[in-house]
Amino acid sequence: MTQSSRNVTTTAGHGFHSIYAQGYLRCAVSSHPVTPADPEANLAAALKVARKADAEGAGLLVLPELGLTGYAIDDLLHQQVLLDAAEAALEAFSAATATLLPVCLVGAPLRWRGRLFNCAAVLHRGRLLGVVPKTYLPNYREFYEARHFAPSSELPPGAEITLAGQTVPFGTDLLFRAEDMAGLTLAVEICEDVWVPIPPSSRAAMAGATVLTNLSASNAIVGKTEARHALCRVQSMRCNAAYLYSAAGWGESTTDLAWDGQGMIYENGALLAEAPRFSRQAETVFADVDLELLSAERMRNGSFARCAEETGALSGWRELPFRLDPPSGDIGLRRPLARFPFVPDDPARLDALCGEAFEIQSQGLARRLEAAGLEKVVIGVSGGLDSSQALLVAVHAMHRLGLPRKNVLAYTLPAFATSTATRTAAWRLMRALGVSAAEINLTEASRQMLRDVGHPSAEGVPHYDVTFENVQAGARTSLLFRLANRHDALVLGTGDLSELALGWCTYGVGDHMSHYNVNGSVPKTLIQYLIRWVATRELHGPEASAVLRDILATEISPELVPGDGDGPAQATEDSVGPYALQDFTLYHISRFGLRPSKIALLAWHAWKDAEAGDWPPHFPAGKRVAYDLPTIRRWMDVFLRRFFQTSQFKRSALPNGPKISSGGSLSPRGDWRMPSDSSAEAWLRDLHANVLGD
Repeated sequence: MTQSSRNVTTTAGHGFHSIYAQGYLRCAVSSHPVTPADPEANLAAALKVARKADAEGAGLLVLPELGLTGYAIDDLLHQQVLLDAAEAALEAFSAATATLLPVCLVGAPLRWRGRLFNCAAVLHRGRLLGVVPKTYLPNYREFYEARHFAPSSELPPGAEITLAGQTVPFGTDLLFRAEDMAGLTLAVEICEDVWVPIPPSSRAAMAGATVLTNLSASNAIVGKTEARHALCRVQSMRCNAAYLYSAAGWGESTTDLAWDGQGMIYENGALLAEAPRFSRQAETVFADVDLELLSAERMRNGSFARCAEETGALSGWRELPFRLDPPSGDIGLRRPLARFPFVPDDPARLDALCGEAFEIQSQGLARRLEAAGLEKVVIGVSGGLDSSQALLVAVHAMHRLGLPRKNVLAYTLPAFATSTATRTAAWRLMRALGVSAAEINLTEASRQMLRDVGHPSAEGVPHYDVTFENVQAGARTSLLFRLANRHDALVLGTGDLSELALGWCTYGVGDHMSHYNVNGSVPKTLIQYLIRWVATRELHGPEASAVLRDILATEISPELVPGDGDGPAQATEDSVGPYALQDFTLYHISRFGLRPSKIALLAWHAWKDAEAGDWPPHFPAGKRVAYDLPTIRRWMDVFLRRFFQTSQFKRSALPNGPKISSGGSLSPRGDWRMPSDSSAEAWLRDLHANVLGD
């Protein structure tokens, strides 16, 4: 889901809506039409793009390789009149962009001490910051660059070049660092540089560059676009960086080659923007790169830092400071932004994710049964989402082990608050799946415990406190463990990642505990989609699919307080907030460690308009809602208090279970470690100070 730009001022002078204040850099990549061997015409085309980038609030613009002359001009590159014109065009570009925001990367052939280099000039607000030459010159197949250019290896350390009346650093050892924007350090390479085993940008990233850029020509042949995508994606991912790529397009000479103008912006392995290929006009794409996210990823990635030390990548650089002076108002947010970060919007990706998640869950359970020498599982089936998903996984695990479905011992365990709808759904699902199904009513056992502890509800007083609720939850889990003892089986847990994050589980002898929990790292929003995936594909027949759809339509409830009707009396989301919002916060807190105020901005862009952007496939139209900023702030307050201050002791004593996705898990043996007696105040202060709630 991509939000478009909005040109409005920030709220009450507040920095909340400013993407630059929130650590984003708006980047632009463009392939303007080229006129071969006509620097003046190419200057005009480049300036048009630069002015557009400025109008859109971009802080960085990457143009194609040799864009001021054209790439495919062969021996014309050694014509002095052309080289003079290229330098004049570069000087004119610098002067004409003196009042514009973006740092501009312009490709040109430049002379130095009798040698010609294929260069990227880095300009900002009328200043030439530095010039980076191409490191690797392709001289095979259709390329003959060594005929025209000298490699960067011919430059001595500390080389400088004089252009447009300015003497600036010249070399591949340049890093451009913004003094007024934390995390913005820029590095430049050119075309072939990224195709070699160790690209120059790898060393630059280890030395601190967060934004890697590539001015490219790169002719078009069948299948090459996938190769470019692979290179840029992997380079951005292993360098924990943004990678901006601009290729030559329309206007280049087609004597022997064709050009497609492919432009891409990647961030840490994710594609943020891509330009249309084979366009006859200038195509400029924009994306807001999250510099804070990149810095946080590097801080967590100890291998990244270790590699930098061992390869000596930290030394030998010239750091060139500049001030970006970015805008302070609201210019919108331009980056793919999923309402459900754990659930892909793309149908093919979602289908693949669901299939793989089921296999991971099922294999984990199958291996645990095999290791324990057991062939049966015991599971409580409530007719709700979590137990339904765990039951589906148990059936698949039995299939993987070559064991009968009857080895899944499924029990529905009604008590005071069990609704007719969920009890019926539990029975329908157990029968449709062909597992061993039974019912044990826990009403009397729960009432006896309430009598034993002197609770007024045992005498008919409608006193529904946490003791009343947890007596039922504890009775269910205690019974399941004894059933497992009786049948030589393993108790299968059902609680999910979202409940663990919010502490919405009964500790110890309750839904918190089991022998093995396949749902422990699966958030509620993904569990809904895993179930919907099974129902849509009818993996277990039409009757199972029908009941799964009914379960998906039932309001989420712990069913621990009696009601008057057939449906649940409690609505979980009335207490802990909408799972859609809480999973959104959980993902960005646990995966990236973002500030609450920044997460609130992202949530507002993702959820402010139910009609905008993409929803996951088959998402019910009636559940497509929007959330305003006060609502987001309110429920984030709840999340922060529960996550940081009151629930860690439960997460510190989790049963085993497989990690499912890169979104993480909260296992103390895996992704998440924190003290059980921590404070939430720092996170709450950031939220309350920076996000308007009313």
